[in-house]
Amino acid sequence: MRDDQQVLEQPPVPSESEIDPSYAFDEPAPRTSPRSIMLSAGMLASAVLLAVLIVLPAPYAVNSPGPTRNVLGEHDGTPLIEIKGAETFPTTGELRLTTVSGTGGPGFPSSIRDVIGGWVSATSVVVPVETLYPPDASQDEINKSNNAEMVSSQENATVAALTELGYEVPATLTVAGTVEGSDAHGKIEKGDVIVSIDGVTVPDYTTLLDHLAGVDPGSTITLKVNRDGQPVDVPIVTGTKPDGTAQIGIFIDPTFDYPVDVKISIEDIGGPSAGTMFALGIVDKMTPQDETGGKNVAGTGTIDVNGDVGPIGGIQQKMPGALRDGATWFLAPSSNCNEVVGHVPEGLRVVKISTLHEAREAVTAIGAGKGDDLATCTS
Repeated sequence: MRDDQQVLEQPPVPSESEIDPSYAFDEPAPRTSPRSIMLSAGMLASAVLLAVLIVLPAPYAVNSPGPTRNVLGEHDGTPLIEIKGAETFPTTGELRLTTVSGTGGPGFPSSIRDVIGGWVSATSVVVPVETLYPPDASQDEINKSNNAEMVSSQENATVAALTELGYEVPATLTVAGTVEGSDAHGKIEKGDVIVSIDGVTVPDYTTLLDHLAGVDPGSTITLKVNRDGQPVDVPIVTGTKPDGTAQIGIFIDPTFDYPVDVKISIEDIGGPSAGTMFALGIVDKMTPQDETGGKNVAGTGTIDVNGDVGPIGGIQQKMPGALRDGATWFLAPSSNCNEVVGHVPEGLRVVKISTLHEAREAVTAIGAGKGDDLATCTS
């Protein structure tokens, strides 16, 4: 017997003389009716059925406000952004990336309890699971895709931030594939390295994008590539992107030669939507001006190497998550404004942005106490 065990003494059994006959034998015990038995059994069965239904998976996805992270700070003792090879400066405020927590994907099914909770919550959304996840996608495939998008967003953020600060970021632009149906399909090969476009040397991704910005869709450009060590000139009729600008019809896997060593450390968060906040964090750390001025600014948005901010999903969950974690300002991609209007929680000011430069100027204005005149989303 363990030392810490307690022994409970049983009370003595009363002798027959101690039993009150009038109490023990005054009336016979009531009989349980068949109806009572059936009613009790029905209630028990209903309780069991309800318990089973609550934990059964439901064909819905539930998205709710997820955790936020201050990209200027640390998480579990590790700085989210570390910079070597350039001077860095202290900051006093916060720049928070925002996330969405969800159930319903492969490996994380939503229960009926999750769905009911999502329906009654003012900050959650419930949608059919197939609207967010491919029916044949596995958990491993989704995780790999999210991780790849996160790595790409960090690369884009680093290039965009360093370019915003005046650095040149050389890149080797290797073709990863072509768009089927484009004029480049069948002409450009996987593994080709882009050397120039219309005679203009392409030392970095920005030069390629800047040149394409001045090309009329449908016109022919000449792309010089290095193929198996030999230069090859390839004429290509450009296509049209959704925004009306010209595109070549190729997928590029760039390899960047960073002039500054930037390391971004983050776990358990995937996808591309933190790119803008990463870029702002790099800019803030590498400039002597304390852009945030002690303010707590949250935001979201994809970013490309040219500094253009793109739309994201789940902004109606990210805004209340930001407010919950102390943010009073929120940077929203202008392309998400239709989802912002009418859903801004009280106490949060939204500023719309479309480029990293606009986002940087917005944070600087907010930090200086001049944010009231910044553009916001309107209907």
